[in-house]
Amino acid sequence: MFVHSASAHRPIERLSQVIPAACPRLPDADAVLPYLRRMDAARTYSNFGPLLTAFEARLAERFETGTAVVTCVNATQALTLTLQALDLPKGGLVAIPSYTFVATAHAVVAAGLIPLFLDVDPEDWMLRPATVREALKQAPGPIAATIVVAAFGAMPDLDGWRALRDETGLPVVLDAAAAFDTARTADIPTVVSLHATKVLGVGEGGFLATTNAGLAARLRQLTTFGFRGARVSDIAATNAKLSEYAGAVGLAALDTWDSDRLRFLRTARLVRAAMTYLPEIRFQSGWGDDWVTSVCSVRLPDGSVGAIERSLQDQDIQTRRWWDRGCHANPAFNECPRGDLQVTETLGRSVLGLPFAVDMGEHEISRVAAALGSALASL
Repeated sequence: MFVHSASAHRPIERLSQVIPAACPRLPDADAVLPYLRRMDAARTYSNFGPLLTAFEARLAERFETGTAVVTCVNATQALTLTLQALDLPKGGLVAIPSYTFVATAHAVVAAGLIPLFLDVDPEDWMLRPATVREALKQAPGPIAATIVVAAFGAMPDLDGWRALRDETGLPVVLDAAAAFDTARTADIPTVVSLHATKVLGVGEGGFLATTNAGLAARLRQLTTFGFRGARVSDIAATNAKLSEYAGAVGLAALDTWDSDRLRFLRTARLVRAAMTYLPEIRFQSGWGDDWVTSVCSVRLPDGSVGAIERSLQDQDIQTRRWWDRGCHANPAFNECPRGDLQVTETLGRSVLGLPFAVDMGEHEISRVAAALGSALASL
């Protein structure tokens, strides 16, 4: 995903003709080595050493003054523990979009709460405050909080969510797992993933950004055995700390973020340009122009996903239904309440993840565009 030498800027040479749906890349060994040497010199490998502390500080600089960043072993744990830190009533409902990765729903369940699956807007694929307002009147029980998801990295209308929070007192959390690029404000608690598949990754990891100092302190305590400055467990908690090794990778990734972001933008614009003759394809608004993410999810003609992915597979082009039919379609959540999910069902049959990587070459992009055009023509 990240490069640190002139030779590494060439498109990678695949071992086969298959074009993968995703091809992540983290900082290479040479980029991470100076940080590893600093770690060895300090003889500190975990427990909030200087590298992780520096990494959190640099992440916090991306947000407004007064933001605290708390890292975690992954974003799912960060979201789970954030819900716990909010001290919500056990068994309460949490309104979430069904159209999201299952980690959102798993985090709710792990926090001792119940997902209430709601539908999303057909244009931006995200939960709307108006939908939650309506659910507050009709839900089968009290709604304790809501999670809005930044769909594939696109940022939702945060002003609308602030208004909902301020008017109703309902806690709002932003699941911005794929939105490292666009997450720049933290007055709504914001959880970001640092998984290897994201635009900035450390392998496994995540963080909460928040301007609520008390929430940040509570989350930190929940990630480290309930300790708060002493080796005494004040509350029941877990061990979800990020190590110095992850901090080293994160610092190396931040060192080249500006240039890597430009490369993501360039690749996304090449993809958009190659598909300008395919009016049936709809990209997310602003994708590759205003913001970057590590995937290319497009809207296809309704109901066409199955036929198109089979056609692309026959041409050695991998695809992914990143969120498939929505969380509600997974057996793990069969018993969870839900609203009318008509839009989610439609998106499950019409949104497909096309191959995308920071170093995707023009030849690969042309192959995907041509294969997609052929598949559309045969519908």
